[in-house]
This record gives sequence, structure tokens and C-alpha cells, in this order.
Amino acid sequence: MIVVENLVKKFGSFTAVNDISLEVKTGEVVGFLGPNGAGKSTTMKVITCFLEATSGKVSVCGHDITKDSLKVRQIIGYLPESAPSYPDMTAMSFLKFIGQIRGFSGNKLTSHIDRVVEICELKPVLHKKIETLSKGFKQRTCLAQALIHDPQVLVLDEPTDGLDPNQKEVVRKLIREYGKEKTIILSTHILEEVEAVCDRCVIISNGNIVANQTPDELKKQSKYCGAVNLSMILDEESKIKAKSTLEDLQAVKNVDVISKNNQHKFVIFPQNNNNSIAGAVTETANNFGWKIQHLHTEQGRLDDVFKELTVTKS
Repeated sequence: MIVVENLVKKFGSFTAVNDISLEVKTGEVVGFLGPNGAGKSTTMKVITCFLEATSGKVSVCGHDITKDSLKVRQIIGYLPESAPSYPDMTAMSFLKFIGQIRGFSGNKLTSHIDRVVEICELKPVLHKKIETLSKGFKQRTCLAQALIHDPQVLVLDEPTDGLDPNQKEVVRKLIREYGKEKTIILSTHILEEVEAVCDRCVIISNGNIVANQTPDELKKQSKYCGAVNLSMILDEESKIKAKSTLEDLQAVKNVDVISKNNQHKFVIFPQNNNNSIAGAVTETANNFGWKIQHLHTEQGRLDDVFKELTVTKS
């Protein structure tokens, strides 16, 4: 468990983290989101004892980061941003080095290395120098060092940065599995990643927490929650009439249209997101003989909520 209470971190007169409090429980994966410079990485560096807090209190599995920082470092696995490592080492020698620092030797060291090599799929590059590796393999090598001691807590800063779609899915699956028993906090700019792996989402802007909810709860705040996406092929005159007809429906607030030639995507917003308007839209389309290509009701968009919270509350 990670408990952050009234954390403040200043660099001179600049306040990077402004009196934030949060809790990450065992068996929980929490996504840490925010614009560049919002304070995400600074908070993670304080939690992992790489930076000293200006004020406030942080504990990891009951251990205070100030009074018992060595114990905290022992139980945390940390993947910093940009995947730092030793470029002149091979992936194998780097993992051996990290494993030895963690106190492993002999067969135990070998078994821990074998486990993370398998998990992170590093066999093809194990004996190559890190400086020669692709960005994706560098990232996975650094992730392997964070996992090598089977930590209770994982702090991951942009864990899928530089990975291709298949590699991202491998890492996300790993996070989901680890998250069943571990405490995990991860920062990411990839909103689909939050939906894929996170139980809860903490959004930070200008050093302040502006949201702390589940992804589904956040999506319900989106203006797109309950909106109907309707794609049709219509000529220009019919498009204008269709928009007007849809706007006249009782439960409809307004209609946006995105057009390309005669293909039109209508986004139909309900008066409130508790109203289901898909039935009325479908019935209207059928009555007018519109050629429907696609129709679905949106659950809401995280990117819309993220933008709203970080722009209006920054």
C-alpha cells in the first residue's frame, strides 16, 4: 500500500507538487495522468526516495520514506521515465548487476534473471549491448530490472513508452496479472492504457489532483456519455434535413456533423447522459429511409474529460 498525505515538493520558488493526498491499496492498479510538467514524475520520485519532499508524509507498506527509506527501496520496483541503464553493458550483465545489488547470488540470482527474461521477452537481445538495442528492448530491459526482486510495490513511469502494439499488450497483461496481488502506480499519456489496466485514475494538473475516480466514473462526466454516433451516406441537401430532423427530437440537445464527400458522421447529444436516445434515432432513420452505415451509443471519452479537467482547472 502507498499512502501520500499532504505532499508538497518545491524547487526554489516553484511548487511542482502542491499538497496532494492519495492512497493506492494492495491489489490495485492506479493510473497517474496529467499534462507534461503536471508533477507526475516528481511525485513518483518522492515515493521511490529519489527526491526528498518539502513537506508532507509518504509511507509504502507501512514504512515511512524518510525514516525507513532503505526498506522502502527494497520493496519497490521502479521503472523511471526514459528507461535509464548502462549502455555499455549487455542486457544480461545489467540484470546480473541489478540482481546482485538486490542481494541475490548463485542459483537464486539465475532463477530471478530467468523469470524476468521470460516475462519481458528479452532472450533475443540478452547478450547484446544495451546501447545497440531498439527503444522497445531498452524499455523492456529496464522493466525487467524493476521486476527482478519480485517487489510488493511497482512504480512505473510510462511503462509502454517506445513499445509496438504487440509489446504494449504483453506489458499490459503483465501489469494486470501483477496488479492482482501487488500495489501498482503507473503514469501514462496513453488513455486507452488506463482503460485497459487501471482500477482507478488520478489526474494531476499544475501539481494539484483534479480527479480521483474509476475510468468508468470519469467517462460518465464526458459530454459524449450517452451520445449516439450515426454514420450515413446522404447528399448535401439530405444531410442538412437529417441534422434538422434529429435536432427536433425531444430528448436531443444538439447534433454535430463531420462530413467527407457524401459520407456523414452525426454525433447526437442527449439532453442528459441518463437518457437513451438510440431507439428514437434508429426509429427516425428508418422512418426517413436513411442508409445507416453504423450506429452506436458512446460510453463517454476519457480524453474529453482529461482535457476538460486539465484545461479548465489548470
